Amino acid sequence: MSKPNGKKVSMSKILIYLFLSLASLLSLFPFYWMFVMATSPSSAYNTIPPTLKPGNLLVENFQKVLGQVDFFQAMWNSFVICTIVTLVVLFISSLAGFAFAKFKFPGKNVLFMLVLTTMIIPPQLGLIPQFFLVSKAGLLDTLPGVMVVFFLNPLGIFLMRQYVSEAVPDELIEAAKLDGCSNFKIYRSIVLPIILPAFATLGIIVFTAVWGEFLWQFTVLRDPENYTIQVALAQLSNTRNIDFGMIMSGVFWATVPLLVIFLAFNRLFISSITEGSVK
Repeated sequence: MSKPNGKKVSMSKILIYLFLSLASLLSLFPFYWMFVMATSPSSAYNTIPPTLKPGNLLVENFQKVLGQVDFFQAMWNSFVICTIVTLVVLFISSLAGFAFAKFKFPGKNVLFMLVLTTMIIPPQLGLIPQFFLVSKAGLLDTLPGVMVVFFLNPLGIFLMRQYVSEAVPDELIEAAKLDGCSNFKIYRSIVLPIILPAFATLGIIVFTAVWGEFLWQFTVLRDPENYTIQVALAQLSNTRNIDFGMIMSGVFWATVPLLVIFLAFNRLFISSITEGSVK
């Protein structure tokens, strides 16, 4: 009986690994095809069957990008915006999540439901009011004007509230209060070290979301010196003869920082996802 069971388990593992390998290849294929197009001439974009072999024009296509837009300045602007927004969102969301998870105050459930309700509102509906407020504040065509609308993140508050509820024991907080710790000291000394995996998860989500956001950045920014990478890449298609190799080269190099960020925090990201199932 043990041998058939052993064979069955072994075969199921093989099938799982085959499925995961296939899913991984399908997930990575768009990145590979983007790299192929970034190294190929523009004519390769419309070839049938599509080209799957990398070319030798990666440097040449990227030089064309540098000739059209200030690529590195746009990358720096995006990096500054995404970094500051991520840090502010992590701070605000973790504080709010801690309060919603561990404190009792009048209207807590109603306020939390209002926060969740904002998640179902399409961001396009707030474009005009946000533009009006940013314009009145004198932040139009500035990097702070791009950042400020992303500081309050309902998804981040929800994730932090759920994580703090499960990961931080109530007894630990009560013991800290008996020792005379203030609420902020409890947050700083006890809660923060525990929720670092959740920080990595939320940080990656926020960083990639703000990096890839286009509509608000395109609406606010006018000066080429303030362009983010998404707005700068949009300028590459404003010519009569679109060079797809040049565009894909710009998109490829704009994607590299996201891959670096994910690989750098990969372990914390995975541990945050799997911690609930392990518990």
